[in-house]
Amino acid sequence: MGAKGKIALGVVVSVVVIGAVSANAGDDGNSGSGGKGKDSAASAERGSGTKSDTKSDTKSGTKSGADTKKDAKAGKAEKKAAFQGDGDFEVGTDVKPGTYRTTGNTDSLCYWERAKDASGEMDSILANDNVSGTSYVTIPAGDKLFKSSGCKDWEAVDAKATGTPAALVKGDGGMHRVGVDIAPGTYRSTGNTDDLCYWERTKDASHSLESILANNNVSGTAVVTVAAGDAYFKTTGCKDWKKTG
Repeated sequence: MGAKGKIALGVVVSVVVIGAVSANAGDDGNSGSGGKGKDSAASAERGSGTKSDTKSDTKSGTKSGADTKKDAKAGKAEKKAAFQGDGDFEVGTDVKPGTYRTTGNTDSLCYWERAKDASGEMDSILANDNVSGTSYVTIPAGDKLFKSSGCKDWEAVDAKATGTPAALVKGDGGMHRVGVDIAPGTYRSTGNTDDLCYWERTKDASHSLESILANNNVSGTAVVTVAAGDAYFKTTGCKDWKKTG
């Protein structure tokens, strides 16, 4: 089967409440970081060789070196991709067990799959999804392969990561980590049509049926309370969600 054209077995738009079919769970992983500083730009002309020229050159070189050090320090804060958004990755060899995130995906062109073997058959699929926006996936040590096609690169997620939770989230933004990406509370989405709005509250990122706490397909207005104890809130095909309480 071609990767991008696959239909996700997990809960997607048009699935009725509690409609997931895939199963399995896993553990969180830790993120790495990396970066590099800019090359020094100090290159004053040395024509006359006079004392003032030398002093000017030295001063210029010192300033550029400071900038380089500053840039290198800033680079350390950048997220380093754990693995690319395209390919088949053997768990334990190409990718470590843990939780990973991909962001910035559009039009559900990102497809990922957890598999128990490399047969490529439907029976080998443990969980999968087509993604717009962000997706979090926990890959347990028991998985054999993780497949990714058309996705932005994946980064490792720190289980203790903090953030500034939002009170307004995009209705087609994918998965939001509760307490980090989205604040707990009651949210409202209006103007949805044809049951194309799908939301889901989950207790982990395994994408198993057991991980779903509640879900629904909605036309018109949708109201849902995201609890502080929830792990993630998933939304696809909806109008934006605004916190009302």
